[in-house]
Amino acid sequence: MADHSDETQSDQTSGNTAPNPIEIENAARAWGVETEYWDIWGQQHHASVELETAILRSLGVDTSSSAALHQAVERHNRRRLRSPFAPTIFLTAGSTPHEVPVSLGTKYAAASASIRIQLEDRKTIDLEIALAADHVRLPDDLPLGYHQLSVQIGGESWAPSRLIVCPDRAFEPAWLRDGRTAGLAISLYGLRSQRNWGCGDTTDLRALTDWVAERTQTSFIALNPLHAIANRQPYNTSPYLPNSIFYRNPIYLDVEAIPEFASSSRAMTLIESQAVQKEIAALRNAELVEYERVYALKLRFLKLLFQAFLDNEWRNVTARAAELKEYIEREGDLLQGFAVHSAFDEAFHKECPDVWNWQSWPEPYKDPESPQTREFARKHWRSVLFYKYMQWQLDVQLDAAHRHALEKGLGIGLYHDLALATDHLGSDLWAHRQFFVSGCRVGAPPDGFSPKGQDWGFPPPASERHDEDGYRLFAESIRKNCRHGGALRIDHVMRFFRLYWIPDGLEATDGTYVRDRFQALLSILALESVRNQVLIIGEDLGTVPDEAREVLRRFGILSYRLLYFEQNNGRFRPPQDYPRDALVSATTHDLPTLAGFWSGRDIDARRDAGLLPDERAYQSMRTDRAREKQKLLDLLSTLKLLPDWFPRDASQVPELVGELHNAIVGFLASTPSKLMVLNQEDLLKQAEQQNLPGSTFQYPNWRRKMKCTVEELWTSNEIKDFALMFRSWLERTGRLNPSAQAK
Repeated sequence: MADHSDETQSDQTSGNTAPNPIEIENAARAWGVETEYWDIWGQQHHASVELETAILRSLGVDTSSSAALHQAVERHNRRRLRSPFAPTIFLTAGSTPHEVPVSLGTKYAAASASIRIQLEDRKTIDLEIALAADHVRLPDDLPLGYHQLSVQIGGESWAPSRLIVCPDRAFEPAWLRDGRTAGLAISLYGLRSQRNWGCGDTTDLRALTDWVAERTQTSFIALNPLHAIANRQPYNTSPYLPNSIFYRNPIYLDVEAIPEFASSSRAMTLIESQAVQKEIAALRNAELVEYERVYALKLRFLKLLFQAFLDNEWRNVTARAAELKEYIEREGDLLQGFAVHSAFDEAFHKECPDVWNWQSWPEPYKDPESPQTREFARKHWRSVLFYKYMQWQLDVQLDAAHRHALEKGLGIGLYHDLALATDHLGSDLWAHRQFFVSGCRVGAPPDGFSPKGQDWGFPPPASERHDEDGYRLFAESIRKNCRHGGALRIDHVMRFFRLYWIPDGLEATDGTYVRDRFQALLSILALESVRNQVLIIGEDLGTVPDEAREVLRRFGILSYRLLYFEQNNGRFRPPQDYPRDALVSATTHDLPTLAGFWSGRDIDARRDAGLLPDERAYQSMRTDRAREKQKLLDLLSTLKLLPDWFPRDASQVPELVGELHNAIVGFLASTPSKLMVLNQEDLLKQAEQQNLPGSTFQYPNWRRKMKCTVEELWTSNEIKDFALMFRSWLERTGRLNPSAQAK
């Protein structure tokens, strides 16, 4: 008998050998890791073996040995063979024939299949299909929606697949296909009024709508993300790092508009107390939004209103109680998880003030499915129901605000914003952490604004897990943020194509991109857009490949173009060079306002916040800004948007004077882009921006209020002139809302 001991020893040694760099790189590519990328300066970056290995491990790939990695890759490649059909199948309505890939072993090569399609409306379609080599054909007239496909072959069956039939494009109003329009962007929290409690609310929004409809005649009001946040200063006030993207911030509730307010004797007594009136006045007159105090005050009243609701409605099983039950049933497990987390958060923080998030909770309660969690929810049902009650009332008030906007002639109504991030210490991660990757954070590579890159501190999505689950959670995120609106902005739309991953322990400069299933995600986005009749805007700032922009355009998703960034060969683009399928604006919350840009206030703010390394950096930014201002002034002069007498030297125009303000607004309105939006700070010439990237306590991020109250919008002569200038440009460029143009 031959001696194979050397071979056996060699195999064992091989099995324990660490994977070589080529094996790691090939595996990384199999999981969608981009092993090289180009930065904004045209330099190519190659992912290190350590980076690729760390990302693979975060995805659950065993890289301990060459053999283990080989087995993991084999399993990954064979995952589609576990069932004849993929776990999620996409079809495009109107794109026929509807042929679906099928994975068959030789065992079933010549078999026939019994297929059942269960439609959303519970109707079924049964088919007997002879199996082809690599596909089956389904009916061409399947309706849009989320269906279920089951298959049986030779007495064997598998887990059903989710069959999603999508439109080929997102929704667009018929009147906008050949037209143009405009809107006003606001930060809802920053609205001032003579009646609110220190923070803008839904009633202030309706009051602003009345003014917008009459004085500017625009088609929409663009809002900041209204997502639920912790309302704790200074770290938990960003609407772009929410506690949950599925539910909204109760700070926007008009407490006095809730029906229980008038029927609660305790609430009526409390509101008349001297202490409460003093606090409301202090919050209303405060220069900045005081999130914690406003929320604490509203929460105090909301609990009284909820008690009145329990006593008068819930226990008596009234029609109003039935409305809440219907809302709860419609929201299902998502609302249950959010409400239980909220009740936990309140209870644990009250018991131990140093406990600020779920990662500090007792171990059993970190698991949303544990027996202890379920028992807490049962025992504290009133607290859980209270948080559902608040979300219900927010839903009611936002519905009324959107309907009011439409009734006032705003052709689009409210324009919502879906944040990219979700706080890794928040409700969504607690309830749905299996849909997120642990061990990595999302960020951005170095660029001109952030030479050290950006670490946004939240985990990337688990793409494969979403696919296996039929993208249910993703679809809910779009659906819930479309609700009560006519447009939805997708923050960082490149998320659908790729995200920049930074493994734990590495710096932002050391990350790389990981690809996602953009065709699937954009198809669901289009489906929810059409179903909800909501226009989609994709924020595509930064480095965006041309092919990605073409895909977005094909899906009917509007691009997002900013005056500051629209340059070519060192010159600002003229209006006619802006794309048609786009939204155009001057700036965003993270960038200087027009007044701030022209005065350099943002540069001073960065110096004051200690975000610049030295005086040399400050002077360099000032020099660069002077150059940018001159280029913009040159273009506005060439386009004859400025009077002949206006100075041609930008250094002689130290601030955003009226003629310059008028010229920039006219420039934006004159572009061919379908949508134009003007931030209220830019309409009212406010110099401070809402957010100063890179800062927390050094700058009052997300706290700045509008310069005037919503009541003063009607009476201020200065604001009357601003609105007249804006509306005049909209009229000259055909951007008034549809009802105004019809008159």
